[in-house]
Amino acid sequence: MARYIAGRIGQAVVVLWAAYTLTFAILFLLPSDPMQLQLAAAGLQEDTLSPQQLAALKHQFGLDQPVWVQYWQHLCDVVRGDFGTSLSQHVPVTDLIGQRIGQTLLLSVSAAVVSLLAGSTLAYFATFVRWNLLRVFLTRLPALGASFPQFFVALFLIQFFSFQLGWLPATGTQGATSLIMPVLTISVLASSVLAQVLIKSFDETLSQAYISTARAKGLSRSAVHLRHAFRNAALPAMTILGVIVGLTVTSAIVVETVFTREGVGKLAQESVLSQDVPVVLAVVTIAAAVFVFVNLVVDLLYPLLDPRISHTGGKVRTPPPPLATEGVAL
Repeated sequence: MARYIAGRIGQAVVVLWAAYTLTFAILFLLPSDPMQLQLAAAGLQEDTLSPQQLAALKHQFGLDQPVWVQYWQHLCDVVRGDFGTSLSQHVPVTDLIGQRIGQTLLLSVSAAVVSLLAGSTLAYFATFVRWNLLRVFLTRLPALGASFPQFFVALFLIQFFSFQLGWLPATGTQGATSLIMPVLTISVLASSVLAQVLIKSFDETLSQAYISTARAKGLSRSAVHLRHAFRNAALPAMTILGVIVGLTVTSAIVVETVFTREGVGKLAQESVLSQDVPVVLAVVTIAAAVFVFVNLVVDLLYPLLDPRISHTGGKVRTPPPPLATEGVAL
């Protein structure tokens, strides 16, 4: 078990390092002049500077060093939690992110909770109802929800709830009402993905022998569905928890831009437009760290949630359980 945990942590570190390295390469090694980007972000022009001033600025920005030296210095600073200074706002990047991250966390956590509840409820009723027409509609609904682009959902909600009904504010971060439409925009996609996985898992679980045994013992359909089928059906959905979190994090950029919310997503959009490289690198690195951390937690918790899984020598072994351990004691 210890070897398994060490291996998963090692994989998480490698993935996070690879994400940072790829982002650094895209921002610093593509055909462009890093000095020009730095000067443009600082509001300066190279032809207005003397050679001595230009050399001093290159030394200040660290651009007089080889690329691998710049990479190593940036990486060491990031490990220490130092993402540098914003080129456009001239304040530490950590301060900028600290000012915005509260709104993004509130949006992401709220959207994750709503997505979990909505996706689980939809999957439960889609596999519980007996009326075939309603069942077909409910099972097709997640695919429909996942097919709409998020910016389209956001604009539709603004048009309907803000402009036509006047119930909710179209933009801003003031009050709980300003959070409703952004949460719904993210939840439509995230809950649809979760519901698709749960519906398929429910169908496979309900065809197992122990479910037939539970029904033969006289248990009601709701008891069989909720007490015996739901737990085992929910286990495969745990594997996409990281995907759901990734959706909420990446969706924040689109949602906060459309609804003009002062969060990390909007900060990333502003930094890309102003070519503020340190801020963009910090946002991507933090988003990758959140995604990797959630997947690591899921990997470590999955054996605890499913006792049938054991780890021997770092490998996962799933022995076929006897019927009595599948949820019904014979």
